[in-house]
Amino acid sequence: MQRRYITVDVFTDRAFGGNPLAVVLDAGGLSTEQMQAVATEFNYSETTFVLPPADPAHDAQVRIFTVNRELPFAGHPNVGTAFVLATLAAKTRARLLFEEGAGLVPVEIVTEQGKVISTEFTAPQPLKRMSNLPVEQAAACLSLSASDVNTDRHPPQIISVGLSFLAVEVASREALRRARPDAAAFAKTFPCDGSDAVYFYTRDVPEGEKPCELQARMFHPGASGLSEDPATGSATAAAAALLADLDDIKDGELRLKIGQGVDMGRPSLLLTRVRKKDGAIVSTHVGGSCVQIMEGTFRLDGKG
Repeated sequence: MQRRYITVDVFTDRAFGGNPLAVVLDAGGLSTEQMQAVATEFNYSETTFVLPPADPAHDAQVRIFTVNRELPFAGHPNVGTAFVLATLAAKTRARLLFEEGAGLVPVEIVTEQGKVISTEFTAPQPLKRMSNLPVEQAAACLSLSASDVNTDRHPPQIISVGLSFLAVEVASREALRRARPDAAAFAKTFPCDGSDAVYFYTRDVPEGEKPCELQARMFHPGASGLSEDPATGSATAAAAALLADLDDIKDGELRLKIGQGVDMGRPSLLLTRVRKKDGAIVSTHVGGSCVQIMEGTFRLDGKG
């Protein structure tokens, strides 16, 4: 059986920016092992597989794989998969609803003159704030010193809205640029509360990188050691929710424009909004643009 795929660059409006994603269409009948093998073959940070939903009221079941494991939820795969499906649809829908391991994930579709221009997912779970880590330990994961870490808003902390990350604020744009993943420190730190990755950001954004209000990076285990992700929607959602939780505003919507991937030559722009009511977070959303890059087919029979 021929399986069709489309690749997109996510969280960018230009080719070869953002985070690449492969979307495998008509994935019914493929085993988990085959999906993992295909994701490893693509060698992108994530590959998604679109299957019929268990509940016909939903639009699709979406399974998400890195090069070495399946994820219950991830951000840029939702933005990119929704973009692909909405672009292929004979009639554009305003919203798609995906079944995923972490729960139901709604994705809003933004169109202009009948053309899909961006999509925005809603995080499937409320913010979870878990273990705090010592500043020195978090800094070591980034090959930085403790003085490079800013703790005036929050300590290094494991957070999640569906997938866990260690969130660290660094004090300067220079420290963000200088950071490198340290394998020994990662091995001492992870896994922790379901996390094996560090999302770190700074509020020190130079004029040339505005209108972004934060610049961020993310290190995680890849197929051949520690890797960097150019745009991480799930970590961005968790960080946006954390910052909104810390904000004094009781009611309203907090929006942030967050840059990522700049220091690795794949600039990305992630647009976040977090809704609060009576001091509590109601919902967390992350969206952005996509660009289709490639499409093709491969032959793989479904087994088991």
